[in-house]
Amino acid sequence: MAFPHRAGNLFKIEYSMNWHKEGSKGDKLHMNQIRRVYSYMTPFVTKSPRGAYLNYRDLDIGINHHDKNSHEEGKFYGEKYFLGNFDRLVKVKTMVDPHNFFRNEQSIPTLLS
Repeated sequence: MAFPHRAGNLFKIEYSMNWHKEGSKGDKLHMNQIRRVYSYMTPFVTKSPRGAYLNYRDLDIGINHHDKNSHEEGKFYGEKYFLGNFDRLVKVKTMVDPHNFFRNEQSIPTLLS
């Protein structure tokens, strides 16, 4: 299942914020505001783990530095995006892209050889 969160869920929520004030003060103010909204919504959303949909990438739930801890870092956000499919996706990624050429901050990691 490409989007494993759809079973039993009634709604999908997207958090979005735009701002035009430049500089670190504006960044800090608006990031704090969106984090407060995210925190406020906690009682109303999925738990254990709190789910996420990959096409709405959220770097606050984890990023991968693609170093020796790559699998652990990837598992942290990967289980939120892919639920029980994460380990299977890692195996496929390792077979198809063993050198992890196609990667981003939240891509599926490869297994170390």
